[in-house]
Amino acid sequence: MSTVQIVFFAIAVIGSYFLGAIPFGFLFAKRKGINIYEHGSGNIGATNVFRVMGKGWGILTSILDMLKGFIPAMIIPLVFSKFGMKDYYVPLQLSCAFAAIIGHCWPVYLKFKGGKGVATSAGAMIGLAPLPAVIALFVWLIVMFIFRFVSLASITAAIVLPVATWITFFMGFMEKGTKYDIYIPIVLTLLSLVIVLRHKKNIQRLLSGTENRFSKKR
Repeated sequence: MSTVQIVFFAIAVIGSYFLGAIPFGFLFAKRKGINIYEHGSGNIGATNVFRVMGKGWGILTSILDMLKGFIPAMIIPLVFSKFGMKDYYVPLQLSCAFAAIIGHCWPVYLKFKGGKGVATSAGAMIGLAPLPAVIALFVWLIVMFIFRFVSLASITAAIVLPVATWITFFMGFMEKGTKYDIYIPIVLTLLSLVIVLRHKKNIQRLLSGTENRFSKKR
């Protein structure tokens, strides 16, 4: 990799972090005069925004948080591949996606106190591995419908995702074009681990029976 390519690579990854770090939930709540840290679970993510501010704001936050993952995983690598980065497309995809998720979980704008990264990871995974992402989303919907715990649905989907990714990879359902393709299931496994670890407190509440449950109506 040439010096110019390294510079482009670094710009794309750093830019992805700052994009991922945009705290939409916090900003929407602040616009309404609400400190999201002091309400609900105290999280800036879409689930807490949904609880505190209502369905509309929650859905909007979820969509924007997903785009924070999808754009670095799909759009930014496509743009930079036009500048001599085509041979490093997959590493650039993975690095930008990971940087965006890290940005959401630990945003520099909020002294590194961010969300759990579920929506941003979902957006990134759609860009990286669409079929496994759809499988994980389907599992999320089933678990959410049955148990009505967002955290349980997210944890279950995070566990299913790497399994589905490895299966689709070895069965040939994922496109294999370069020597770097094996890194996709590896990185998605690490990202899933990050999501589960970010739900440590939720797991404790689930085990103790104190986790918040969404009503069927909502």
